Amino acid sequence: MPHFPMRYSAYALSLLGFVICLIGFFSLPTWPWGLSLLIFTALAALGTHDVLQRARTLSRNYPILAHIRYGLEYIGPEIRQYFIQSDLEERPFSREQRTLVYQRAKSVMDSQPFGSLMQTRDPGYQWMNHSMKPSKILDSDFRVVVGSQRAKPYSASVFNISAMSFGSLSANAISALNKGAKRGDFYHDTGEGAISPYHLHGGDLVWEIGSGYFGCRDAKGNFDPEKFRANATRDEVKMIEIKLSQGAKPGHGGVLPGAKVNAEIAATRGVPEGQTVISPASHSTFNTPREMIAFIEQLRELSGGKPVGIKMALGHPWEWFAMVKAMLATGEHPDFIVVDGGEGGTGAAPVEFINHIGIPLFDAQVLVHNTLVGAGLRDKICIAASGRIISAFGMARSLALGADWCNSARGFMFSLGCIQAKSCHTDRCPSGVATQDKWRGSRIDVPLKSERVHRYHANTLRALTEMLESAGLEHPDELGPEHIIHRIATNKVNSLAKLYTFLEPNELLEGGAAQHAVFREFWAEANPDTFAPPAELLKRRHNRIATA
Repeated sequence: MPHFPMRYSAYALSLLGFVICLIGFFSLPTWPWGLSLLIFTALAALGTHDVLQRARTLSRNYPILAHIRYGLEYIGPEIRQYFIQSDLEERPFSREQRTLVYQRAKSVMDSQPFGSLMQTRDPGYQWMNHSMKPSKILDSDFRVVVGSQRAKPYSASVFNISAMSFGSLSANAISALNKGAKRGDFYHDTGEGAISPYHLHGGDLVWEIGSGYFGCRDAKGNFDPEKFRANATRDEVKMIEIKLSQGAKPGHGGVLPGAKVNAEIAATRGVPEGQTVISPASHSTFNTPREMIAFIEQLRELSGGKPVGIKMALGHPWEWFAMVKAMLATGEHPDFIVVDGGEGGTGAAPVEFINHIGIPLFDAQVLVHNTLVGAGLRDKICIAASGRIISAFGMARSLALGADWCNSARGFMFSLGCIQAKSCHTDRCPSGVATQDKWRGSRIDVPLKSERVHRYHANTLRALTEMLESAGLEHPDELGPEHIIHRIATNKVNSLAKLYTFLEPNELLEGGAAQHAVFREFWAEANPDTFAPPAELLKRRHNRIATA
C-alpha cells in the first residue's frame, strides 16, 4: 500500500478541518464555528482548485503549500533589493534569465524598465553594436541544411532542444517537449536513453547514441546493427548523433541504479528490468579515430543515408586533431559536430567534473571551428553549440564564434516550469520535470506545456531577429566575432575577432598556423590511428619522471 504523500498534508488537513467545522456548526450551534468554517472552507476550496487546475504543475503537486512559495516569490524582488542580492547573482542561471524564459514561454511582456541591471563597466561585460541603417527581416524561421550531400539531408532550425533522456526527465516532460518541437518545427534530441513512446508525438528527433547503445544493443551491451536500423529508419528520426562525451561529466561513465529501471525504461533502453545499468566511459565499437569514422559511415548506411554527427565536450587537443586527421586520411567525415561546454549541464555529476573538467564552450567552439577551417573541412561539417544558451544574445555570441545552430536543455526545462531547485538527481523535482515519480511527473499538463515550449522557441527567435535587424544584418550566418564586443578592463574593450585568433582556410594543410600555440604543439604529431598522446609529449613526460 503506497504511503500518503506528505506534500498533500495541508490539503488533507483543510478537508478534515472543513468536515469537523461543518459538523460542529450544525450540531453545536452555541459554539462560534463560523469563522473556523469560513477559513477551512476557503482552504479546502483552494486545495481542490490546485489539484484540478492544469496550468501550474507545482500547485498540483503541492496543493495549498505551493502558494507559500508563490507569495514569497512575489515579494522576492523587494526582499533581495533591500536585504539579500540582485537579480543577477544567482547561479547557474540568474533570476533575470529564468524570468526571461518564463515570460517568453507564456508570451507575456518580456520588456524591462529603468535600464540594465548589469555593470557595463566591469570586465567581462559583452554587447553587440547597432547600425545606423537597421535591416528588416521578414522571416524568423532561420534554417541550416545538414548533410546536403547525403541521401536524406535535414533542414534544422537554428535553435533546438538539447539532449535529455527519458529516465532523466519524466514521461510528461518528454511528451511536452516533443509536441512543442512539432508545433515549432525544430528538433528534439533524445539523449542517450533511447527513443521512448513519449518521443513519438510527431516532433523531429535527433537520436543520440551513447556508449551504452541504448535502443540498439544486444544482451551483452554491444552495438546491434539490426536494432539500430529498426529505430534509425523511423520517419521521426532525422539525424543520428554519437555521444562521445557530455559537458556535465566528460570522460566519465554513468550508472542507472536498478531501482530506477522500471518496465518502461527497461523496454525503451533494451535492458533487463530492475538491474543496474552501466554506461561505460568510452565506446566499445571503436578504439581509434579511423575506427570512429568507420562507425559513422556504418550508421549512415544503416539509417538509409541520414546525416550522422558526433557530440563532444572537448578535452585533449591532440585527440581532436587525430580525429580531423582521420577525416582527411579517409575522405569521410561526420555531417555535424555538437560542441558541448565543459561547464556542466542537466546531468548530475561530481563537483570537480562540473567545475574543472573539459574546455568551456566558447574556447572549445573556437578550437573546433579553427581546426575545420584550417583543414579545409568547414564547408562540409556543421557545428552546433550547446551550453548555457537560453537567450537571443547567447545564441548570437555562439553563432558569431562559428556555430551554425544552438541547442538548449535547461532553457527548455524552464519553459516547462523548472524552478532551478537543483534536485534533478534526487527524483523529487518539485515541478515534475526531472523525475520518475509518477505522482509528480503526471502533474505536467502536456498540451499547455508543449505550447509554452513552442512559444519560448518562437519568441527567442523573434528576439534574435530583432537583434540582427538592429545590427543591420539579414541572417544569423552573417554574424562574426567582430560583432561581439568584450570589455577587458574598465577602459579597454575589444571584439572577439581580436581576442581570439582565427585560422585561414587550408592553413593547416599548407604548413601554417605556427603562430598558434595549440596547433604548433600538437597538430603535426597527432595520429589518425590512435588517440594516444603524441610521441614528443610522452617523451617530455618521461624526462620529467626520470629527473624527479
